[in-house]
Amino acid sequence: MHIDSTESHKTSPLALRPLITDFLKRVRSSQYAASDQLGAAMVTCATEQSTRGQWCRDTIAASHLKLISLLVIFVASVIGIASPVLLARRFQSNKPTYDKATLLIKCFAAGVILSTSLVHVLPDAFDALSDCHVSSLHPWKDFPFAGLLTLLGAAAALAVDLTASCHMEQGNGPHGHGQKSNYEMVGVELGTELAGCSESEESVEKMKQRLVSQVLEIGIIFHSVIIGVTMGMSQNKCTIKPLVAALAFHQVFEGMGLGGCIAQAGFSFGTTAYMCFMFAVTTPMGIILGMIIFSMTGYDDSNPNALIMEGLLGALSAGILIYMALVDLIAADFFHNPIMTSQRSIKKLCYVALLLGSASMSVLAIWA
Repeated sequence: MHIDSTESHKTSPLALRPLITDFLKRVRSSQYAASDQLGAAMVTCATEQSTRGQWCRDTIAASHLKLISLLVIFVASVIGIASPVLLARRFQSNKPTYDKATLLIKCFAAGVILSTSLVHVLPDAFDALSDCHVSSLHPWKDFPFAGLLTLLGAAAALAVDLTASCHMEQGNGPHGHGQKSNYEMVGVELGTELAGCSESEESVEKMKQRLVSQVLEIGIIFHSVIIGVTMGMSQNKCTIKPLVAALAFHQVFEGMGLGGCIAQAGFSFGTTAYMCFMFAVTTPMGIILGMIIFSMTGYDDSNPNALIMEGLLGALSAGILIYMALVDLIAADFFHNPIMTSQRSIKKLCYVALLLGSASMSVLAIWA
């Protein structure tokens, strides 16, 4: 029995050899199957896009739709951005009502801008960089560049905020407190000093609001140019047709968001009109620019380089808008605005306005 056991032990590796060989064959076959599935997925992606592209690609119909969209989007942009500005000026004579109205509009605007960045701009950036034409290339398949550019956009907005805040603090530092050594008229001087301090704080707050509005408009215009150029270069009628209506509503709500911030910033009539005009014409100008680029170069909007540029610029603008919505609008108003901290009813209304703004813009993601 001992000899049989030894012989069985000696021959056991030979008995395992077929099992090992079979296991290695299975591993190789699974690798080949995975490779075949990946190749089939790439072919399917290209085939589906090619088939649908051939049916939807109609240069004449796309050009007609884009010409119609110029007027529709311009009118929608004017209505959106002018409404909160005119509403705020209507109640300007009644200071408490005016402050509450602009605060509600601004909270609605914060919801619109936050939804724009998180539901519209950022997913589009990720989609562009994860497209099968891009994700198969180095280094785009090796690193989440959309997330990195979003981070850099938020960091850039923070840098602008910090620079402007330091500049305002230095400008107002030497003047805020009393410099006189004569204390004979303490009551009069104290009252004058407090009034001056209050005016100085109000001036700093106005400067802050104006900076927020200007940086916010830069981020929104950046996003609008990308939308316009992308739409202008596209010859796909299936893409353009639903976008015309969806972008009209998109511009209305985004305009209301920016207009609410402009109204609270208290710009002069000329500056307000200029900022409203720039917002209204940016997307139509982007569409015209995209049409010119296509007519001169025949540039394909499904080209990997176009997708990469669209994804990077979209992610950068998303980072700017996310920072502006969360820090300069929501946090500033809900935690540091005197009206919000003193009246609970206003805080609840502002929260509802924030949710309505977010919901109204998020619903549009169904179509655009």
